[in-house]
Amino acid sequence: MYSRLSLCIRLGILALSLAALPASAHHGWGGNLDEEFEITGTVVTPVSLAGPHATMQIRASDGQVWDITLAPPARTERAGLKEGIIPVGATVMIHGHRNRDPKRFEVKTERVTWNGRLFNVYPDRK
Repeated sequence: MYSRLSLCIRLGILALSLAALPASAHHGWGGNLDEEFEITGTVVTPVSLAGPHATMQIRASDGQVWDITLAPPARTERAGLKEGIIPVGATVMIHGHRNRDPKRFEVKTERVTWNGRLFNVYPDRK
């Protein structure tokens, strides 16, 4: 049998471990450059609302595929950007902040422009 103190310590460790999970899964802005960044490309993987943030992939004119990280799914949907709206092969313009690691081709995105429509997934960021 576990002593009361041992049980309390184990429960405390478990609670701290579980409390850390959401923080590690959240994609903050700290890993991205402060400067605004824009790129135009062709959609190769359409918008997905799975996961903690919506995502898509585009291919730039130089052939490089970029990971596009959008807002959390509910916020992305509120901006009007839902799965299936932008087809594979469509040209989009992405505005946001590039990853600080120059070897990672990823943009934390504020706005997506497609076919004359603006999807502002982070309207509180300017």
